[in-house]
Parts: sequence; structure tokens; C-alpha cells
Amino acid sequence: MPYELATSLSWTFPVGIHWPISWNHRLIDCAAILIRLAVRQTWERILRTLYADNGLSFQCCHGLVEYPGESETDTWYLLQWLQVDVIAGLSVGLTVVPQALAYADVAGLPVQYGLYSSFVGCFVYCVLGTSKDVTLGPTAIISLLVSLYTYEDVSLAILLSFLSGCIQLAMGLLNFGFLLDFISYPVIKAFTSAAAVTIAFSQVKNLLGLKDIPREFVLQVYETFRKLPSTRLGDALLGLSCIVILVLLKWMKDTSPRMHRNIPRFYRLCNLIVWFITTARNAVIVIAAGLVAYSFQVLGSQPFILTGKTAEGLPHFQLPPFSETTANETRTFNEMVQKIGPGLFVVPLMGLLESVAIARAFASQNNYRVNTNQELLAIGLTNFLGSFLSSYPITGSFGRTALNSQTGVCTPAGGLITGLVVLLSLGYLTPLFFYIPKAALAAVIICAVAPMFDLRICKTLWNVKRLDLVPFLLTFLVSFWEIQYGILAGILVSIVILCYPVARPQIKVLESESLVLQPTSGLYFPAMEFVRDTVHEKALAVSPQRSVTLDLSQVTMVDYTIVVGLRDLLHEFKSQGLCLTIRGLQPPLLQKLMAADLKAFHHLQGKTEDRLKDEDSTEPLLQAGKSEELMVFLA
Repeated sequence: MPYELATSLSWTFPVGIHWPISWNHRLIDCAAILIRLAVRQTWERILRTLYADNGLSFQCCHGLVEYPGESETDTWYLLQWLQVDVIAGLSVGLTVVPQALAYADVAGLPVQYGLYSSFVGCFVYCVLGTSKDVTLGPTAIISLLVSLYTYEDVSLAILLSFLSGCIQLAMGLLNFGFLLDFISYPVIKAFTSAAAVTIAFSQVKNLLGLKDIPREFVLQVYETFRKLPSTRLGDALLGLSCIVILVLLKWMKDTSPRMHRNIPRFYRLCNLIVWFITTARNAVIVIAAGLVAYSFQVLGSQPFILTGKTAEGLPHFQLPPFSETTANETRTFNEMVQKIGPGLFVVPLMGLLESVAIARAFASQNNYRVNTNQELLAIGLTNFLGSFLSSYPITGSFGRTALNSQTGVCTPAGGLITGLVVLLSLGYLTPLFFYIPKAALAAVIICAVAPMFDLRICKTLWNVKRLDLVPFLLTFLVSFWEIQYGILAGILVSIVILCYPVARPQIKVLESESLVLQPTSGLYFPAMEFVRDTVHEKALAVSPQRSVTLDLSQVTMVDYTIVVGLRDLLHEFKSQGLCLTIRGLQPPLLQKLMAADLKAFHHLQGKTEDRLKDEDSTEPLLQAGKSEELMVFLA
């Protein structure tokens, strides 16, 4: 550790001594130190991790950029990339602040906890992350899951972050990232679409100013429509106006023309202003709505439901709550874990899945690679450390990651700027959150989750593989009942679809001088009964009974159950006076048969060893019958 960092942080850990400066100043100083270290000392490792394996170049907003030499890393970075990363970091920071406030409301927590959860990932991911685009923080889906499994209890939410981080770190250290590959894309899309509907509808109550709406989706729909006559006019007008303005600003951003160097400076300045307003549209809407609400407050009337008083300043560094004392009872750690229930597995799994999927998508788009297991470590460490700063579980955000990429971020250092923006907001702006109308935050959430709802994939699945519609529709529908059951049902059906070809392999039937059966894939224990039934149907259940040649030339793997099954088939054919020839055995398969040491197989000729040495030999090697030309047969 450099002397500068050691001396700067030495006051952080004394025991029994009062802090010489406030916690706010200490944490901001630490953020500044982390920024300097990321730029001056850890930068070369990060660049090599991201780009050295991709031909020492990568694609950014300025075209193809070459990786600099060792001696010029710092200067080259400061001159070429710092400006772009600062702009990207500020853009994402202006987006994450209003979204974090809104997502905390989705999670059923006070709004400041959204900001508490937004800055740790910015610093951790800069060091451990393998994607230049990904930003970690609160998301709509994870906030919904936190609400479902923690019952709007702050202590449970923080403990869930700690436990999720431990599970994710363990998966990363044990290289369990491959497990995420067993969750199919239709299941993911179905879950995100159902979550988008659930989240958007949960905000209708805030959009219309309704109260006493239950959390369960079906009851929520019923009660919302039942209480529509109780809609508050001020909240409804403000919320719908915010949605319309957000949609228009997004349309302006998507359709605005690109600027060229020969365009006059005045037009370029106007384009820059439009770009800034449309990019930071969430912050613009929240600030504008807050000013409107403040104006009414000054005039002595308030037609909106406001966020209300929030805790000021940065969170305190403390242990996660391993027990909880309320007015009526004291809950132990075991009771808190039991209260969280299935969320202990659903939340870390979905957090990893969402973050890794986003990282892979943008790595493919921008022509670089990510390390799945290191991504697990990054998000796991973020949740683990975040729990000491009152954070609830977080993951990668698709919307903010897309903004980061579109803004042209060149390295993960953009996240440091984003984290600093969040810290400054916590340190100095929390008193102003009082005047933010809940209808404006609801509009921000609805517009953020709307793109997640996508049923167009159904047409694609119908054209590509109709069977994939089964896990998609099952996950989508069941998720409205219980999120965890929807995910579990989709995964189980996907695994059944994946395993069905293993249990029922395709077997070609060739009619020539003899009956030839040819499996076209590996043979594993679920397939043995199917192979036996096929052989019986084609050879033993007909009149007259026929001898069979079993061609295993396309089979590369078998297990012990298959070996025993082949022995039984050979024995059955011999008892019927028929011949079952097994041909096309690859040398590795023959070695497995001989290594099984079953009495049914006998080594007759010395040529076997020679054949085993010939790796290209696919001659017939096994038979039940009287031919002495074959090397192994049933005695």
C-alpha cells in the first residue's frame, strides 16, 4: 500500500479515540483518495484486464483506440480518456440519484436507502469489474424482490444484502459462474416482463395518490380499480404530465441528429444543451416537480403527497443487524433468516443473473470480453461491503449501463465520478428531498421499467422453437402469483426440455442386409430403457425375430448404466439364438467397456491391444454370436 494511502487512512481504525473530523468529511476524503489511486496506480492493471486480451485495442466513441505503452499509461489516460469518463460519470450520476430515490420506494424503504445503496458499487467495480460499461446500484427488479422478502423492514433488507454478498462471493471463489448458464433466455425475458408489469402497477397508487393498497399483485389490481374514485387530482395531473414529458425527452434523445465538426458553434452549443437535458431527464423532472411542490408549500397549500423528511448526511459505518429489537419483541439472527425465507436464494441468484447478462450483452456490443467469475466477486463484494453502510442488495442496471455506454465511457473510472456525485448528494442535498412529490418518482419508475416489458419475443420463439414458449409463458404467468415460484417453474421446465434429448436420443433405423440401429448422440443412463425398448420393438417383437447391428460410431460418451444395459441386451439376444453386433466403437469407449470388468465381455484374441492403440479404428469390436473374427463376445 502506498505511503500516501496509509497515512491518509491511518485515522480510520483507532480504538477508543474520538474521530478528529466528521464521518462525512472522512468518507469524501476516502473517495478522493480512491479516485487518485484508480487513475495513478491501479489503472494499468484494469486496462490490461479489459483490453490486453483483445488485441490491445477496444471500441469507444472515438473509434478504435490502441492500448498505450507501460511508460505512457498515466499521461495517455489523463489526456485521452479522462474527459470522456468524467462526462459519462456525471451523466450516470444525474440519472442514478432520482432513480435511487424511486427504487427505494419500490423496495418499501425510506428514500435515502436508495442512495446508500448507490455508491459502494461504483468504487468496488472500478477495481474488480471486467466491463467498462456496467454500473452497479439499485434496480427495479431487485428492489421489487427486496420488498417481497423483507416486508419493508430496513434491518431485514440490510441483512439480506450481507447474506447475498456472502453467497455471491462464495460462488465466485468456487467458480460456480457456469450455473447461471442453465437459466434459459426465455425464462429471463419472461421474468423481466412480469416484473416490469408488477413494478409499474405498484406505482399507480403513488401516481394517483391512492392509499392503503396491498402488496399482493392480484389484490393490488383489485383495490386500485376499486379506489379509482379516490384519486387525488393534483398527484394524477403531476404524475401523468411527468410521464408525458419523460417520453418526449426520450424521443428527442433517440431522434436527435449527430453533430459534425463543420457545424457552427452556436448550433453545437444548442445540441449540447439538448443532449444534457434529455440525458439527465430523470433529474430534470424530479427537480422541476420539487420546485412546483415547494412553490405550493410557500403559498400555504399542498396538492401533492411529498416524500417527507429523510435522514441527512452519509450512512454510518456499522455491522449489519444480526438481531433486531422492536417495541414488542427481539428477533434473533435465525428468526430473521427464516423471515427472509426463499429470498436468501432468489435475490442473490437474480442479482448475479441480471448483472452478468448485462455485462455479456455490452461486452458483445463493444467488442471485449468479461470474466463471469470475477463479475460474481465484484457484485458479491459490493453487497457484502454495502451492508456495513446500510445498503440493500444491488446489481447491474441495464438502463444506466446503456447510458454509460452511449455516453462513450472508456474505462470503469466513470463509476468513480458517479459514486462521488451520489456522495455529494447525500452530504448536501438530502434536506431538499422533502419536497419531491411521490407522483414524480412513480413516473420515473414507470418510464424506467416500461422497456423491460417485451412480448415480441413470443413471435421469435414461435418461429425458432415453439417448445421454448412453454417455460416463457409458465414463468410469466406464475410470477404474478409468486416471483420465486415463477422463476423455479421456468428453470425446472427448461431443464426438462434440456434433458429430454438425453433420455430420448434420436436413433436412426437403417434397413440393409441386417437391421442397423444408430444412436446419433452420447448415451447416458436415462436413455438405456429407451434404447432397450427400441431394440425390442424393431428386432424381438416382430415375427420372425431379427439380429441387430448396433452402430455406436457417433457415440462418444457412455456411463456404467449403459455398459450394464449393453451386457443385458447381449445376454438376451444369445438366449434367443440371435446375433447382436456392436460396431463402430471408438477406442475410448472400448476401454470403458473392458475397464468395467463385467463377466459378459471376454477378451479372446491378442489383437485387442493392437486395436486399442489404433485411435482411428472404428471396426466392429463387440458381438454376441459364433463369429471368431470379432475380438470380444458374450461367452
